[in-house]
Amino acid sequence: MYDIKTEVNLMEAEEQNRGNEKKAHCVHSSSLRMLPRQEPKVSDSSERVENVKFTSVKNCIQSCLFPNYTITVMAEAHQAVAFQFTITPEGIDLHLSYQALNQIYLSGLRSWKKRISRIKNRIIKGVYPASPSSWLFVVIAILATLYMQSDPSMGLIAKIQEHLPLSLSLSAQGQTVLSVLLFSTLLWLSLILALRFCLKLLLSYHRWMFELHGRMSTKTKVWATLVRLLSSRKPLLYSYQTSLPHLPVPPIKDTLERYLESVKPLHDMAGFQRMTRLAAEFEKSLGSRLQRYLKFKALWATNYVSDWWEEYVYLRSRSPIMVNSNYYGMDFLYVTPTPSQAARAGNTITALFLYRRKVNREELNPSRIPGTVIPLCAAQCERMFNTTRTPGEETDVLQHWQDSEFVAVYHRGRYFRLWVYRAGRLLSPREIQYQIQRILDDPSPPSPGEDKLGALTAGNRKPWAQVRKQFFSSGVNKRSLDCIEKAAFFVTLDDQEEGMMGEDPTVNLDRYAKSLLHGKCYDRWFDKSFSVVVYKNGKNGLNAEHSWADAPVVAHLWEFTLATDTFHLGYTADGNCRGEIERSLPPPQRLSWDIPPEVQTQVSESLAVAQALADDVDCHVFPFKKFGKGRIKKMKMSPDSFVQLALQLAYYRDRGTFCLTYEASMTRLFREGRTETVRSCSSESCAFVLALEAGEDREHCNKLFRKAAEKHQNLYRLAMTGSGIDRHLFCLYVVSKYLGVESPFLKEVLSEPWRLSTSQTPVQQMELFDLVNHPEFVSLGGGFGPVADDGYGVSYIIMGEDMINFHVSCKHSCTETDSHKFGSQISQAMMDLMTLLNPNFKENTPANPEKQS
Repeated sequence: MYDIKTEVNLMEAEEQNRGNEKKAHCVHSSSLRMLPRQEPKVSDSSERVENVKFTSVKNCIQSCLFPNYTITVMAEAHQAVAFQFTITPEGIDLHLSYQALNQIYLSGLRSWKKRISRIKNRIIKGVYPASPSSWLFVVIAILATLYMQSDPSMGLIAKIQEHLPLSLSLSAQGQTVLSVLLFSTLLWLSLILALRFCLKLLLSYHRWMFELHGRMSTKTKVWATLVRLLSSRKPLLYSYQTSLPHLPVPPIKDTLERYLESVKPLHDMAGFQRMTRLAAEFEKSLGSRLQRYLKFKALWATNYVSDWWEEYVYLRSRSPIMVNSNYYGMDFLYVTPTPSQAARAGNTITALFLYRRKVNREELNPSRIPGTVIPLCAAQCERMFNTTRTPGEETDVLQHWQDSEFVAVYHRGRYFRLWVYRAGRLLSPREIQYQIQRILDDPSPPSPGEDKLGALTAGNRKPWAQVRKQFFSSGVNKRSLDCIEKAAFFVTLDDQEEGMMGEDPTVNLDRYAKSLLHGKCYDRWFDKSFSVVVYKNGKNGLNAEHSWADAPVVAHLWEFTLATDTFHLGYTADGNCRGEIERSLPPPQRLSWDIPPEVQTQVSESLAVAQALADDVDCHVFPFKKFGKGRIKKMKMSPDSFVQLALQLAYYRDRGTFCLTYEASMTRLFREGRTETVRSCSSESCAFVLALEAGEDREHCNKLFRKAAEKHQNLYRLAMTGSGIDRHLFCLYVVSKYLGVESPFLKEVLSEPWRLSTSQTPVQQMELFDLVNHPEFVSLGGGFGPVADDGYGVSYIIMGEDMINFHVSCKHSCTETDSHKFGSQISQAMMDLMTLLNPNFKENTPANPEKQS
């Protein structure tokens, strides 16, 4: 008896099984087997037939054409077979599945179309702000001038003609034409570089941000006109990338002066004098040396901050990323488009893939500063999909794949791979709903250790890295883990109902926030770039990993998803997705695992760590509906400054003191820019709060209020234009660590706690939502966990003209913090500040502002 166990790699393919076609035997290892002839036997992964171990055997078909032995080649390809052959006495009998081969052909055709599209986009954005067709214009212009007996090249065309290696095989006229083409191409490329250089210079001008609103200088008007001229061509998503300026390194003296100014209201006289002395010693000794290294890096690198920020702030952290790093985004506040979980998942997944298509084709318009033509860096969009954070013992690694045609789905302890492309086309929303419903209806129980496997991504990073290396580097565990990590994104079909509902909507909103932030600690895959959660009642949301991008990028994605889901794709009258269903779709593939006791022990330990962290989080979400940015702007006040000063007032009332305050600002005016810190607690804001709490006269308080708001606006502008404090000091600290030198000043600065961490979620695509005619379609925004154990995390989104939604978080373990109490303080502070600006406001509003939360 022969014993053949030759492994072969087969291309994955899809096959529709119609009519009376027999289902093919499918083996996970896709192996070539020689089996003794016998009665058909169905086996699972634990059984052996003639010393051959089978994994995931479903339907066994044996051929009887050759006495005693049959050789069958099988491919596990979405539970289909592309081809099969048997050996007979007459030779090899080959059977082809033309339908499966057709799907392979269509999938390959889609891949080639994507490659061609990428090449075309590279050319278009490579010549921006010019156009590819401008090359033809330059060639024609040069030929026309030559025809008129004029040489615009000043003899260069003749020089090129003299050195042509093909001069012996071309006529004189051919040599001239070729020389003109070469010269025209060089001239065209030179003009492109000149235009790009001019655009970069123009985008480096930031003084316009510091001019008073409505009082634009002549210089700024000329600058704006030139920017519009050079940006007149419709750009692709990444067209501006090479034209964006590099983030400048601020003078160390300016950074230290701004730092001392920011901490002055937080220290007594002796403490401030000590910090002033430390800063002076640092500037004179070590500071200038570190600054030289940093300037050298700025000359060499695209961005002197971003790579270190990603690595040392995010990827090297060994504590759980759940709560500490990841953040969440919510669904509509008042509306749930459909009560069907499967239908909502179908539309949501479709909308996300439509967004990915726009990103891949670069069809999205580049983000700009609202009301201007100034572009923002789009580099963070590159790793939005098909990305996962892989754990390491010392540092994690972000892995990104070029493409993925499936999503990973979790439901009641089981993991599935759901293919959303078939024969090169994206499944319709109705087809995805059909596939999701198959998962929901699947009664199979989780395999041992499978249900809480996701807790590994919620616990400490080092144990997860060790377990992954030892138990998930080969075999069935590696194949299943690859399906999750290489998926476009992760989907959780939650068996709970969430949203603002029931008799106590406030409590339910808080529970909704906690569910999105950490869930059950094992039913999310926190390492994925983002995970979509769809609840039993049709509500949805997402949890995003922080290292690859910041909240505005994810917010842009989520705005598009909500709008496309509701207004573009829509639902039928009975709440189902639209579209036709191909009933012969292969079912979602259940992922298989072999979880040994050692892994299950680590899962329990990671879950215990994550559960303790989740139980400690105190969240409070409330919409503030007394007024919004419309009324604030009527008072000639920046809405963001207004909210930030309200937070300063609320914190002082809550804790009786001031604290170091973090407000996230963007630096995406620069290439590969991410964030900078606005230190919102200033001497001006403290003076205003103290005056207001001391009961000083309204006119004086109003004056201090506007002065503090203007100071905050100036700090925000400085942060956006590369003159912030904290990223510069952070990079100097990293350089000092590389050099092996200690700085008492930098060590103390980097260890200061941010007890009030704040962030505004920007609304970037208001045109997608008609809040005038459909005010119910208002988003709740999103939030994050507390940064300090004894502090608050506050996120807010300014929706429309009349609403501001707040997300407050803190920890139960700190007796001095309470999210609900602080939320009430924020509401009261907002009311008090508006009353200060407009004394008649209180007469026209209900007396109890806390009921709105």
